[in-house]
Amino acid sequence: MNPDESANSDANLEASIMDSSAPAEENEKMAFKPVQKNKQPQISREEEIGIHKGALNTLLAERNELIKMVANVEVIMQAHISRLKELGVEIKVQQPKEEVQ
Repeated sequence: MNPDESANSDANLEASIMDSSAPAEENEKMAFKPVQKNKQPQISREEEIGIHKGALNTLLAERNELIKMVANVEVIMQAHISRLKELGVEIKVQQPKEEVQ
């Protein structure tokens, strides 16, 4: 589908959603409008604190699981490296380059 067909399709979809029997000014009121940024629903301070605490608890648990996963990968890599050494293969491990921030 080319861009013109896509735009036509979007316009047709919007037109089919709006009531064609309604006056044009009512259809304009019903037209899709972008969501305004900075319009946040008002919530209590306690509720917002609870949301942030819950998010932090979830993120901490995710971080801990990620650390466990990295540790498991490291153990498996070391096992492969030691077996390759036993087989006489020399492994040169490159240190990761530090990123400049």
